[in-house]
Amino acid sequence: MRKITRDLVVLGGGPGGYTAAFRAADLGRSVTLIDKNPTLGGVCLNVGCIPSKTLLHISGVLKQTELLKSIGVEFSAPTIDLARIRSHKEQVVTSLTSGLDKLCEARSVERVTGSGTFTSDNSLLVTTPEEDLEISFTDCIIAVGSRPNKIPEVDHTDPRIWDSTDALALKSIPNRLTIIGGGIIGLEIAEIYHSLGSEITMIEMMKELIPAADKDLKRPLVIATKKTFSGVYTSTKVTKIVTSGNEVILSLEGKKAPETLLADAVLIAVGRRPNTDLIGIEHTSIKLDQRSFITTDTRQVAYPHLFAIGDIVGNPMLAHKATHQGKVAAEVACEQASAFTPTAIPSVAYTSPEIAWVGLTEKEAKEQGIEYEKGSFPWRASGRALSEQAIEGMSKVLFDKNHGRILGAGITGAHAGELISEAVLAIEMGAVAEDIAKTIHPHPTLSETFGLSSEIVDGSITDILPKK
Repeated sequence: MRKITRDLVVLGGGPGGYTAAFRAADLGRSVTLIDKNPTLGGVCLNVGCIPSKTLLHISGVLKQTELLKSIGVEFSAPTIDLARIRSHKEQVVTSLTSGLDKLCEARSVERVTGSGTFTSDNSLLVTTPEEDLEISFTDCIIAVGSRPNKIPEVDHTDPRIWDSTDALALKSIPNRLTIIGGGIIGLEIAEIYHSLGSEITMIEMMKELIPAADKDLKRPLVIATKKTFSGVYTSTKVTKIVTSGNEVILSLEGKKAPETLLADAVLIAVGRRPNTDLIGIEHTSIKLDQRSFITTDTRQVAYPHLFAIGDIVGNPMLAHKATHQGKVAAEVACEQASAFTPTAIPSVAYTSPEIAWVGLTEKEAKEQGIEYEKGSFPWRASGRALSEQAIEGMSKVLFDKNHGRILGAGITGAHAGELISEAVLAIEMGAVAEDIAKTIHPHPTLSETFGLSSEIVDGSITDILPKK
């Protein structure tokens, strides 16, 4: 075993890890970036966010061509070439990962490809393809991410039992795909495979799809899934999964669900778990909570000279959260005053229609006893939405009834994930309804619907009848 000493080590090369490494290097530290994969970007870039959005773009275009039929524009049936689609997806990923390689080199960040486990508070054992290294360090930023949850007593090695990585590999299009888990990941993959020809059945143990989102925001999506999927069973539990011949047989428990369901493939999308059990955390002084997340303060410090960011420090497990935490950890490690104290973190489901929300939901406000005023603008009254056949959308915003500041917002419809950013900024700036209502939005756009929803609360709305 070769022993080496390094300054600042970043364990994990996903969005949070490489951001932390680059920021620390920019601030003058000598940085070593360790990741088990030869390409940077973690799950998000390689087998998650970027591949899924690439494939969702294709499914979105296919849906648009279907919508155009109703207004007099028809195309011949599409030809699906899976090999070329996979190649395009891989080119997108390669373009981004090669860009990260160049940024590493330009910043003189040392790369080590291997799996790292702690041996103490200031040392790691890194197993590489060539050798084992014992690395002693001054500081370490831990960014090892998460992995899909598994269902006990299910043979996850069977090629017909998928996790999200398997699904995004797009090796084949099953005639019947059953998805266990009605959250964002399950719904996005359902969107992809349905557009490519699969019959989709969705099973969710909770009462609703995307439990965190308000009912009015997800209503258009729920209606769409019931129209297009073969079955959507909520409040339903999968009690058994077995394979027989070329089929997967699922046993279900639910009031409206069949007792038995047959599928050609099953995607298990029942959440993710932090990778804290894979890095020898027990050899450090770092504390874990009951869900195996690392406990940190607002500076991302888990223990002196040890920092943690991203999925391993708790929900939400989102890349944009990890990148901001990565910058904070790097800055604190470089003795700068910095802290991760966001007022709100946005969530987006890149479904059709898209759903995005940030801050307090109506459900949360009611549970906390917070009185609020709501402005909800229907996209049926939007010229741009009508022009784009996107009238199923809506924009809503919540303001505190006492001090007037914005509490939260939600948008359903085309490009909701892009549009929500204005609401995030408004929350961070503590805007009131008048601030947003008097901000001139370009017309005709979908973005103006957020301004119009604020006009409803402000009392200056003219595009629809004001509330009494």
